[in-house]
Amino acid sequence: MNPIPLSDVSLLGEGLVRPECVLATKAGDLYTADWRGGVAHLKPDGTQALYTGATADLPEGLRPNGIALEPDGSFLIANLGTEIGGVWRLARDGQVAPILTEIDGQPIPPSNYAVRDREGRLWLTISTRVKPRSLDYRRDSSTGFVAVLDERGARIVADGLGFTNECQISPDGCWLYVNETYGRRLSRYPIGPGACLGPKQVMHEFGTGQFPDGLAFDSEGKIWVAGVISNQLLRLDPERGTVETVLSETDARHVAWVEQAFLANQLGRPHMDTNPAMKLRNLSSIAFGGPDLRTGYLGCLLGDHIARARLPVSGSAPIHWHY
Repeated sequence: MNPIPLSDVSLLGEGLVRPECVLATKAGDLYTADWRGGVAHLKPDGTQALYTGATADLPEGLRPNGIALEPDGSFLIANLGTEIGGVWRLARDGQVAPILTEIDGQPIPPSNYAVRDREGRLWLTISTRVKPRSLDYRRDSSTGFVAVLDERGARIVADGLGFTNECQISPDGCWLYVNETYGRRLSRYPIGPGACLGPKQVMHEFGTGQFPDGLAFDSEGKIWVAGVISNQLLRLDPERGTVETVLSETDARHVAWVEQAFLANQLGRPHMDTNPAMKLRNLSSIAFGGPDLRTGYLGCLLGDHIARARLPVSGSAPIHWHY
């Protein structure tokens, strides 16, 4: 597969703030997490809307990282606030309500990503229990976990992960895939009855400057991974273990500086800041969209836009595709 030239990448949206997670629907709507306190909506007619809400339970407001679209048009927010994490529901009229804020009586730390499966179960990733989070940008990071909420309640189903980031259920519903950002791994767990997970399988270990963040599946069973720092979009064959670089805007000097700090266990928040002149400002997620599911919409941590590119293969339709 030939890499996509940067010249073929266009930018969408205006004034977005940390559009880390992007969702696309068949109707042509795009939704992104937005640190103004909610979700930005890029409509098919080119206009934008911003849905925000406030509650006394969240004194610093919503800090959305991952978002999920519900059938009624509301959003589930994985809250990355400094003190209060968990999952919160944001309605388009501004109402905010807690969905999952504690497990076994303990408050959930700042949270990364939330997604429902086709059985209605809610899966949540927490990157780290360390405070502040930047102290766990380490090779030996191991306090991340995955939780699930179903009719039996909420519980931790996978623990000891290396900075848990985005997770997705495979299209056949048999596997939970998860990126471990500072463990630099793509891992998966077989999903058994009652949302019980089997033994962890490491599907890929990433190399120099590659820190996996978001992921999605294509129609051929391959996995697409968005990498922060390296600004790369990768396509992995989970069975053969092969990797293709589909899109890249890598600043070699910056990556070398980050890699040196990472290997010395000195990586900090300033290392995340990439060149503001770059088109891909810390690539963080991918959503397949467009009428044929062959348009890639790319989220980022530092830009005020999302990126768009035509892809050589179609994606697997997400659960919210027809919402």
